[in-house]
Amino acid sequence: MAIFVNEQTKVVVQGLTGRQGSYYGLRNRAYGTQVVAGTNPQKAGADVEGIPIFASVADAVQATGANASFVIVPAAVAADAILEAAEAGVPFIVCVTEHIPMHTQAAVFNRLKRDFPHTRLLGPNCSGILSPGKCNIGFTPAEVSMPGPVGIVSRSGTLAYQSIFELTQKGIGQSTCVGIGGDPVPGTNFIDCLAAFEADPETKGVIMIGEIGGAEEERAADFIQHEMTKPVVAYIAGVTAPPGKRMGHAGAIISGSKGTAKAKMEALEKAGARVALNPTQLGDLMQEALAG
Repeated sequence: MAIFVNEQTKVVVQGLTGRQGSYYGLRNRAYGTQVVAGTNPQKAGADVEGIPIFASVADAVQATGANASFVIVPAAVAADAILEAAEAGVPFIVCVTEHIPMHTQAAVFNRLKRDFPHTRLLGPNCSGILSPGKCNIGFTPAEVSMPGPVGIVSRSGTLAYQSIFELTQKGIGQSTCVGIGGDPVPGTNFIDCLAAFEADPETKGVIMIGEIGGAEEERAADFIQHEMTKPVVAYIAGVTAPPGKRMGHAGAIISGSKGTAKAKMEALEKAGARVALNPTQLGDLMQEALAG
């Protein structure tokens, strides 16, 4: 099985007529994802290599039965795009757009929670989601993946790709790889994904990749300790990051003694997770964990 998406997922790409949207939308379709529609109010009735363009997400859903949205539009209109998909009844929205202001992210998060509690947002500023052999929405390079029993959840897209490759090199496949993004207000967090992997009977182990900043990894550690029965292998990026300096992602900043890699690693080890000291160890540690 897979979490959140599978071979039945039908995707509408909000931004398909743009340069990046068409590139990744067509790349996802080439992998086998059911990319059934795009949206652009000015280009309704046109198509992108056979994918029909609709004036709105609501029109696309009505015509194609789309049940997932891929938001790849500029930051200035991304929040409106997310809410448009939610208002159209789309239950799963992937937003890869970066540079959305934090207060805007918070407003969207709270609006979804209040008015659209059955809609899940992945992102923003995330790499997307890949269920090998079933569905790919976003940037994840499916060429290095293979179907199998390990779930991956990561704040970093690049490190997620590396972990996929490390596993595949060892002949260990993946059930789903979820990039939750590195912004301060993620629509889907570590615990959401850990709970879904715990409930998935075909996922036998989980790799969790965090980074400095915030307290999500410590919260995840508490969940791992009390709720997870499956082995978890973790890595925290940013061991050498100086306090008070943002490192890459908007959420990757240490404030005082909080949010440090050391504190997160200690919390995860205490919770029973195997903690890698560098990303190249992830495959080895997961192989050991699956072997019992």
